[in-house]
Amino acid sequence: MTKIIFFRRDGLFYGFEEKGHTGYGESGDDILCAALSAMTMLILNTVEISYAGDVKYEIDENTTHITVKSMCALPEFEPDEKKRFAIEGLFKGYYYQLNDLLEEYYDHLDVDVVDE
Repeated sequence: MTKIIFFRRDGLFYGFEEKGHTGYGESGDDILCAALSAMTMLILNTVEISYAGDVKYEIDENTTHITVKSMCALPEFEPDEKKRFAIEGLFKGYYYQLNDLLEEYYDHLDVDVVDE
């Protein structure tokens, strides 16, 4: 099972942590794992390249532990309201996408939010 914990401050999403293998399929053929990886990389690349935002991340492929945080989603770190809205929207969109996936893959995913 993959556990995804989203980080939220004052109602704003600014990052997440993923741990574990989904176990949906064999290594290399796990479509759920591939979907999570693709969505994670889309967020990283979009924040960093498209929005020129600062994003901190750690990826440990051996333990499948990934942490992604972009403080640019928070007003105390980013003065540009449109940029904050766009970056926070990526994290929030990922949260809602995963909640939709839970309907079918509830044995393979666990999604939670930590308010800091």
